[in-house]
Amino acid sequence: MTDRIREFLRTHRNDGPCLVVDLEEVRENFRAFESALPDSRIFYAVKANPAPEILSALAAMGSCFDCASIPEIEAALAAGATPERISFGNTIKKERDVAAAFDLGVRLFAVDCLPEVEKISRAAPGARVFCRILCDGAGADWPLSRKFGCTPEHAPDVLEAAHRAGLVAAGISFHVGSQQRNTEAWDAAIASASAIFQIMAMRGIRLTLVNLGGGFPARYRGDEPAANLYGVAIRESILRHFGNRVPETIIEPGRGMVGSAGILKTEVVLISKKDPSEDTRWVFLDIGKFGGLAETMDEAIRYPIRSERDGAEAGPCVIAGPTCDSADVLYEKTPYLLPLSLEIGDMLLFEGTGAYTTTYSSIGFNGFAPLQAIVI
Repeated sequence: MTDRIREFLRTHRNDGPCLVVDLEEVRENFRAFESALPDSRIFYAVKANPAPEILSALAAMGSCFDCASIPEIEAALAAGATPERISFGNTIKKERDVAAAFDLGVRLFAVDCLPEVEKISRAAPGARVFCRILCDGAGADWPLSRKFGCTPEHAPDVLEAAHRAGLVAAGISFHVGSQQRNTEAWDAAIASASAIFQIMAMRGIRLTLVNLGGGFPARYRGDEPAANLYGVAIRESILRHFGNRVPETIIEPGRGMVGSAGILKTEVVLISKKDPSEDTRWVFLDIGKFGGLAETMDEAIRYPIRSERDGAEAGPCVIAGPTCDSADVLYEKTPYLLPLSLEIGDMLLFEGTGAYTTTYSSIGFNGFAPLQAIVI
């Protein structure tokens, strides 16, 4: 927790749950990525946290933006980004949205199949495209599985089709999984990208771009490698597989850019036991999966939780949200240790919640208001 957030929480009281984001921490994370990978352009993944204050701060620092929809593109433009600093990185797009992005000046698009190439060739003639390839996401807390990307073997055909349709076949992209703790996780995908570059060269098409995606972690448990260690591993991998013909590279940090900048404040609504003989307590909060903590699904992301009673004797707790839905349980398989003196009305702080919380918050499930966000 930053000193600025600590002071804000000391002097401000909110009735409901709220997320407080320290903008200076975001700026510091941006500078860390610049230092770690100085030859790569940074495309912030807007979906992680699209707060206008965050987008404006990053735009002022020279960031580019990875956008998944027309509203995200419009938000990046409103924050001060120019169209050439925007990528339409979603591989699943309506043709009319491709046309709308093209009309706004966007010229860089993601594809992973022939039908998507056909859409872009019609709606965004002459645009640059990169083909996303599958990546297993091993080592990531939040793997991205098979929804996005094609097999590396199919990528050359997709890119050749783009070239023949009048598009600029720019290169390859991949994503090694969100909250990726293994600094070497990029190596296999970079090797695949290099092999695809060689195949395309034999077909007379020169690729120039490798989109290294996201995956850079936020600080949760404290054992996450620093940005500079990822930079060293990635740079060594690129040199190993591409030699002196180093391609243009971009990165798409989202969680790693804003996760550590946020603290989520929540109130204990109820503490109970299912059986008086049990040691484990159930702690119910005024926020849950539907209020912004969706990444606790399968207990994939385990946020550090702090209380004003830390340091006292602790015991195991199941942590759940307030809604009338049995799925709204955050942590049960591996209970958290919380102070035995914890009481109804106490405040808990979820650290590292600057990413994927406000954007996952429901509009009003069970009548609960969306998560309030405050950027300082």
